[in-house]
Amino acid sequence: MIPSSWWAAAGIALLLVLLLARRPAAAIAGFVARTLIGMAFLWLFRVPGAALGLELGVNPMNGAVLGALGVPGFGLLLLIRWILR
Repeated sequence: MIPSSWWAAAGIALLLVLLLARRPAAAIAGFVARTLIGMAFLWLFRVPGAALGLELGVNPMNGAVLGALGVPGFGLLLLIRWILR
């Protein structure tokens, strides 16, 4: 069993890491949030996209492209899909 002093030291170390990495952590959290929003958009786009013949997969990679690039990323995904057909 690990003594409680090790848990305290690990907690303090984790707190220091979080304090030092606050800005990068915020940037990563923002990117993850935008990726999830992009995946939700792709999920909502399935039905009208299928009716228009524009089918994009709902996966983390497409969501990450939308999270990083936004609306131009959507155009890029459609262009890549068109080229690969």
